[in-house]
Amino acid sequence: MKDSRPTEDNTSIRRRRQCESCGARFTTFERVQLREVLVVKNKGDGSEPRREPFDRTKIEQSVALACRKRPVTQERLDQLVTGIQRQIETMGDGEVASKVIGEMVMDALRQLDSVAYIRFASVYRDFSEARDFEEFASSIQEVAK
Repeated sequence: MKDSRPTEDNTSIRRRRQCESCGARFTTFERVQLREVLVVKNKGDGSEPRREPFDRTKIEQSVALACRKRPVTQERLDQLVTGIQRQIETMGDGEVASKVIGEMVMDALRQLDSVAYIRFASVYRDFSEARDFEEFASSIQEVAK
C-alpha cells in the first residue's frame, strides 16, 4: 500500500508505505534532482583540485549547526537548502566550486539570521581570534545601517 502527495512547498514527494513482510508503516521523502553536479574543492596548496558529487546533506548539516538554538524553523531551513540546491542545479554547469556554494550559504544565512550568519562565517572564513569576530560583526552592522 502506498500513499503519495507533494509536500507543502512542492519540493519533494511524501510517500507513506507499508512493509509487505511485517506490516510496519513508514514515510519517505523523495526530491527531484535536476542534474548531476560535481563540487570542485581546492586545498589552496597548488595541488590538483578534488571533485566529488554534490551532497545536499553537507549543506543541511552546516546550516543546522549555524542555526542551532536560534528561532529558525526546520521548514525554513529546508527551504533555504532547497533554494541553494536549485541554484546549483540550474547554473548550467556540471561543476561548481565549493567556494561558490559557501558564498551562496553565506548570502542565504545573512538574510535569515545574523547570528547564524556569523557562526557559519567563523568556520567558513576560518576566524582564528576574537578580533576576526569583531571586525566581521562590525562590517555586518555597517551594512545594516
